Amino acid sequence: MILDQFRLDGKVALVTGTSRGLGQGAAVALAEAGADVALLDRSEPTETISRIKALGRRVHSVQRDLATATAEELDAAVAEVEDVLGPVDVLVNNAGTIRRAPAAEHPAEDWDTVLAVNLDAVFHLSRAVGRGMLERGSGSIVNVASMLSFQGGILVPGYAASKHAVVGLTKALANEWAGRGVNVNAVAPGYMATDNTAPIRADAEREQSISARIPAGRWGTPEDLAGIFVYLASPASAYVHGAVVPVDGGWLVR
Repeated sequence: MILDQFRLDGKVALVTGTSRGLGQGAAVALAEAGADVALLDRSEPTETISRIKALGRRVHSVQRDLATATAEELDAAVAEVEDVLGPVDVLVNNAGTIRRAPAAEHPAEDWDTVLAVNLDAVFHLSRAVGRGMLERGSGSIVNVASMLSFQGGILVPGYAASKHAVVGLTKALANEWAGRGVNVNAVAPGYMATDNTAPIRADAEREQSISARIPAGRWGTPEDLAGIFVYLASPASAYVHGAVVPVDGGWLVR
């Protein structure tokens, strides 16, 4: 039955940035599809843990600050998850950060922080998890890109650069790993009602101008991404490699 292809029973998923927003939504959706879930965050995401436990799934929390964590520390985080829950079958690289400032005055430390979280950690975690996936000949990695993977944005040079790079990394890994049973794809969210967009939504004029440009007529929510996360993590997407799937209410086609 086709719906069975979307099930994740017996799978272990690792999701980053799960205390709220898109990461919490992804983690809960994967648990609803049957996966046990590891949560990698700066602090323990107690609400997300409670929601996953309520579904009867196993959950494990591991703390790392992706802005400062070394490759070795992220290797150790993956090893801890696999010691507790078993081999990681699904990795969702969701954690991200943004810094807003004109490019000419953009602080170097802001650039470094954004690239560390949004790009470096994505590569290091994909490499750490990917080694085991390649040995087993199966696995799914889902990166979180952005509509700014296609556009330049305003006042966010580090974010735009990092999200373009996430798409390039997604395609590079797919080229190497597709033939060895590992799927690597990306989701590109549009304007989502999350903490990252709170400053924009607080500006009534800008919020209205954005809403008016979205064909769907509204900002997205974590629930709008639940289905695509489950799909790209599941056997239903076995022949999907290197794809970047916009979930943006039609923003990019406007």
